[in-house]
Amino acid sequence: MPNIKSAKKRVKSNAKKAVNNTTYSLKTAIKNVEKAIKTGNKEVAKENLKTAIKRIDKAKKVGLVKENKAAREKSRLTKKTNNME
Repeated sequence: MPNIKSAKKRVKSNAKKAVNNTTYSLKTAIKNVEKAIKTGNKEVAKENLKTAIKRIDKAKKVGLVKENKAAREKSRLTKKTNNME
């Protein structure tokens, strides 16, 4: 256990961040969409896109991700899935 006050605060904030990261798991959702795009499976990509957008919106609502980053990620993923052949 840390002795310094700032280190104690850091332990608390790290615990909160860990909970948020596991709860919303944005990176996993985004990776799933990109993986489906790479394999060329459009149906799976669209399903994964829906879940990714939901997770991005929830993370934005909580404040885990800023508004512009959320919009940018959603836009990029949507463009990629729509441009699939």
